[in-house]
Order: sequence, then structure tokens, then C-alpha cells
Amino acid sequence: MNQMPQEPLVTGSVTQGVRRITLGRMPAHPLSSAMIAALHEALDAAADDPDTRVLMIEGPGHIFCAGHDLKEIARHRADDDKGHAFLTDLFGACARMMLRLANHPKPTIAMVDGIATAAGLQLAASCDMVFASDRATFCLPGVRNGGFCTTPAVAVSRAVTYRHVMELALSGEALDAGWALRAGLVTRVLAPEALEATVMEFAATLASRNPGPIRAGKAALKAHMELPLEQAYEMATEVMIGHFMDEGRLAAERDGNIGIRT
Repeated sequence: MNQMPQEPLVTGSVTQGVRRITLGRMPAHPLSSAMIAALHEALDAAADDPDTRVLMIEGPGHIFCAGHDLKEIARHRADDDKGHAFLTDLFGACARMMLRLANHPKPTIAMVDGIATAAGLQLAASCDMVFASDRATFCLPGVRNGGFCTTPAVAVSRAVTYRHVMELALSGEALDAGWALRAGLVTRVLAPEALEATVMEFAATLASRNPGPIRAGKAALKAHMELPLEQAYEMATEVMIGHFMDEGRLAAERDGNIGIRT
């Protein structure tokens, strides 16, 4: 008996320089080991693709991403080691994928129209920007399940204050988009009907900019935030000089496409 083909784990398309990465396996889009591998592969492909200048990640429906696949984890509880080896591989692979996303050379945007929970929130928080609808919610529910969202909190703690991440991690409650905006977890909050158009317009505009300085500037910004002020200026100054020597900028100057205000 022929089986119906399964929905792809991840799909992608490129329009106007924007690569749209869509999570499959609705409605929860769980981060199974296979999903993590597929996402990592998609991020690598985007990094190497000259036609991709911006990445946008989405999980369509009322769940952006529900985090790790708890059914997959439960199946490995029957292993002799109660799943320890599987969990070691799973969380290691997830950390590598999240690091690839956080350190991606191209700008990354998460479009969140539902709940981003546990490692799903980690995925969104690992992006450079998060655009959310006003019906989106954000949650680190580990304490409600006898655990703690330790690895998701790594990404979230880089976006919000200590007290905000602790509110998420210790309450386990789903907090709304207004809270997320005030906490600095999201970039913009929009009406659901305006979310997609706004994200794609913003991403397409960003994709039209000179990619060399964006790549170098993004890497420098992440690096200098960890440095003392004097060292930050030393590093940023060298990168800034490189921006002005970039061939794309020099060409724009020659063509008169850079305005000089007096």
C-alpha cells in the first residue's frame, strides 16, 4: 500500500533577495532531531547563496514553534540509558544550529504570529530581529513540566534583562506581545493582517542594501558588545574604515547614489 508523501521539514524560497524559511510539520513545527538538521542545512545554504541577502524564518499557524519534539524524546526513555545518549546528541545538535543562526553572516528575522515556546522561543530569540503579531505569545514552560528551560534561556537572556528572562523561566507562563515588546524580546508588534506584508517589505528593503558592510557590520556589532569601550572603538574603527573602502560603496559614490548633506 502506497503511503502519502510526508510534508517537508523545512521549505525555502528566495524573492527580492529575501530567503523565506518555513517550518513544516504543522501545527506545532516541533524541533525534532531531523528538523534541527534540516534547519541547519537551510542556514548553511543561505550563507553560501549570493542571491540570499536576508533570512526570514516563520512557523505558520497559531504555533510558531513548540520547541523540542517531546514524543521523540519519550520514545528514547526506553533506551538502556533512559535516553541520555540521545539527549546529548539532540541538545548538542540544537546548540550548534542555534549558534549558526545567531552568528549567521546575513541579517535574520523571525516572523511570529502564534506561540513561540521553549526551544521555539530560543529559535526566534536567536534571530537579529523578531516581528510579531499582537496575538503572538512567548513562553519558557520548563518549570511547569518538572524541569527548567536552561538552553532556551541562553538565547532569550541575550535579548532581555535578567529579570525579564527570569520572569519567563520561573513563571512558565505565556506572556503577550506587549510584554515582549517592552522587554526588548521583539522588534515590532503588528496587527496580524499587516504582519507578513510589513516583514517582507522591511526585509526586501534591507536586501537592497550593500551586503558587504552589512555582513562586516553585523559581525562587528556582536563582537564589540562583549568588549570594554576602548577596545570596542578600536575594533569598530577598523571595520568602519573597511565600509568606506568597500567596492559597493565606492561604486555608489562614483555613480552619485550616495547623498552628501551639508
